[in-house]
Amino acid sequence: MGRPKQFDPDVAVERAVDVFWRKGYGATTPQDLVVALGIGKGSLYHAFGSKHALFERALERYRDDQAAGLIELLRRPVPVKERLRTALEFLVEANVRDPRGCMVVNTAAELGGGADPEVGSVVRDQFGRTASAFRGAVEEGQRSGEIDPGRDPGTVAAMILSTLLGLQVLARSGEGRERLDQVVEGLLDSL
Repeated sequence: MGRPKQFDPDVAVERAVDVFWRKGYGATTPQDLVVALGIGKGSLYHAFGSKHALFERALERYRDDQAAGLIELLRRPVPVKERLRTALEFLVEANVRDPRGCMVVNTAAELGGGADPEVGSVVRDQFGRTASAFRGAVEEGQRSGEIDPGRDPGTVAAMILSTLLGLQVLARSGEGRERLDQVVEGLLDSL
């Protein structure tokens, strides 16, 4: 009979999120994970199969948490443009305060371009969820008259997502908060 697990896999995935987010996939060693998770190398591989499999689970956890937070912000009972402003400012501020940036954006930069199809699928899913959340807000804004009803909501959502991704990269590169806020205001004014 095998020994019982001495750790909580859910907690281990949460700790792995922090390591991968801070170091990236390529720079994270199995030893980094063993130390952070507080388990032996054998337990790591037995529980998760591989570093890559654990990375996928960590990225999925991060994606799910981020998507839930964004959806919550975009469902607040305030005018749509105010919701969009709050969501964009919140996501930008997170990148200004946290030197790790956005784990999904970091992963897209590190492993994008088809280098890792499984991880690319998680990244595209996150971008799709984000665009879908923005599209829902845009459609609501069009119905309320806050956003030009003649514009294609999918295109507007893609523009908001693209601006957000650019803002996250700018924030990570040290761009000042005043300039980032100007970009958010310019985007909202264009709607």
